[in-house]
Amino acid sequence: MSENTFDLGRVSQTIKESGSGIPPVEKWNPDFCGDIDMRIAKDGKWFYMGTPIGRPAMVKLFSTVLWFEEGKHYLKTPVEKIGIRVDDAPFLFTELEVESREGKQVLLFTSTTGDVVEAGPEHALWVDEFEDSGEPSPYINVRFGMKGLIHRNVFYQLVELAEELDDNGAVKLVVSSHGERFSLGEIA
Repeated sequence: MSENTFDLGRVSQTIKESGSGIPPVEKWNPDFCGDIDMRIAKDGKWFYMGTPIGRPAMVKLFSTVLWFEEGKHYLKTPVEKIGIRVDDAPFLFTELEVESREGKQVLLFTSTTGDVVEAGPEHALWVDEFEDSGEPSPYINVRFGMKGLIHRNVFYQLVELAEELDDNGAVKLVVSSHGERFSLGEIA
């Protein structure tokens, strides 16, 4: 797809017409229309043709039709599937709320696009390391095989909530949500 044939306004109108919330993108099977110069940076900012998309409502709208398939990210509507670039994760979680439900702790994460995800059996939480620095890189499963990066400040909140757990001589920091335990890493 050439940039000349991609119409940002037309695509956003198609998304709006599909209704509010997360549309049923898993049920749509449009033809692949090519890649466009759209990128989601590691810090959660969206760019189109090298320029930041400055309208949060448009970014939020596009985030509802993100799709992940065979290692590649797309914007997917009922009529077209368009490839985009994602530097790390398509979602960035910048807020954490802790609730208690039926005696169990529940961790609720909110992204810059307004997605709210509860860590638990369907939304695992894990920590990798940044390749370049070796620093912790925490993620959570979001939807359709996509992950979200947990912002450093939220990760620090998780560390404060964590408990130490002896795992065969290795002491790990763990948090729980919906009765599931998630490791934040070993204590050196």
